[in-house]
Amino acid sequence: MKLGIFQSAGAYLSPEMRFDELHKAIADAELDMVICPELFASGYNVGEQLRDLAQPPDGLYFQLASKIALDTATAIIFGYPEYTDGVLYNSAAFILDDGTLAANHRKCVHAPESFEAEYFTLSDARPELVDFKGIKIGLLICYEVEFAEAVRQLAVMGAHLVAVPTALDENWAVVAENVIRTRALENGIWVAYANHAGEENRTTYLGSSSIVAPLGEVMAAAGNGQELIVAEIEVDQVQIAQGRLPYLQDRKAFIDVINSWP
Repeated sequence: MKLGIFQSAGAYLSPEMRFDELHKAIADAELDMVICPELFASGYNVGEQLRDLAQPPDGLYFQLASKIALDTATAIIFGYPEYTDGVLYNSAAFILDDGTLAANHRKCVHAPESFEAEYFTLSDARPELVDFKGIKIGLLICYEVEFAEAVRQLAVMGAHLVAVPTALDENWAVVAENVIRTRALENGIWVAYANHAGEENRTTYLGSSSIVAPLGEVMAAAGNGQELIVAEIEVDQVQIAQGRLPYLQDRKAFIDVINSWP
């Protein structure tokens, strides 16, 4: 599967303009799937605009993404502010290449020292895997991937790839450069980390989006500007990695040992 990450610098653009930038970026790339950042549709650090720009899962953003998916034959994962039944969520939608909604993940934990708690309600819903072109894909949003337990649970469920829309600023390079590689290696799965670029209301984004293979090798990496990065996702690399480092296989017995320690 040919996977892209659109690291966008969309500050101060309207939602329509953001999706237009995405469309232009992938029009000739012949991708199977593309991942966009956290709150891509609205912008991340946009304050009260989050309430004004929020949409239901089948609203404007779905319609814009669905049209692009159909036009380019590309599945699209993107972050957006979701408004459902009077509640605002920080969500990520997974639109298939036929324009249908396959999954809608709502963030389960707020980023520390951020504005998120002021706006968003947390979800406690169990993530679901989407089987796309024979690859089982799980969704997490930003800070969620920094919890080893979250990625491990998706791996135990059978995920081959974890897609992570994020909004990481320049102060947390350690996450993009070290944590993401570790999550891939310790589970023997692919991890795709899609960040913003540029500046937005006094936030400077790190960029450094990446696609990491199951043994921790970075297969594609972005700089700090807007760009599209691409890598080929191969399921057999998951089987090879999990065979060489059988963390998932050995975990249950080891956890029993750990629990017996005084």
